[in-house]
Formats: sequence, structure tokens, C-alpha cells
Amino acid sequence: MFGIGMTELIIILVIVLVIFGANKLPEIGAGMGKAIKNFKKATTEPEEIDVTPSEEKDKEQKKDKEGQEKEEEQKKE
Repeated sequence: MFGIGMTELIIILVIVLVIFGANKLPEIGAGMGKAIKNFKKATTEPEEIDVTPSEEKDKEQKKDKEGQEKEEEQKKE
């Protein structure tokens, strides 16, 4: 595992335990988990931010749905 053996991992864990203390480890773990979750979320989200007002979005969605329904009807015929 990345050239680090079990003994090295135990030594690193002991050093972290001495530096931060047993009470801070759950907080550090939770913070790291949130950071990883936010990073994954940021990498999967679209790059563009949609700033269209909600009323305009609703109108566009209705037009898109109507257009799709018309296309489906034409395909059925």
C-alpha cells in the first residue's frame, strides 16, 4: 500500500494521537470526511452556474416538455 507497511501506519497513528489527543480525533475524522464529500460533489457538478430566474426556468421546461410530447406524437403517427 503505497510502500507504507503496517508498522509505519501504526507509528503515524500514534504520532497523530499524541499531537491532537484522543478527543480531537473524531472531529478531525468528521472534518476530513466532509472535505472529501464536498470535493467529490464539486468534481461531479456542472461547471456552469445557472442564474436564470425560476419563472423563466419553468417556462422553458414547459416548452421543452411540449416539444417532446409533439415529437412523440409525430413518431406514433
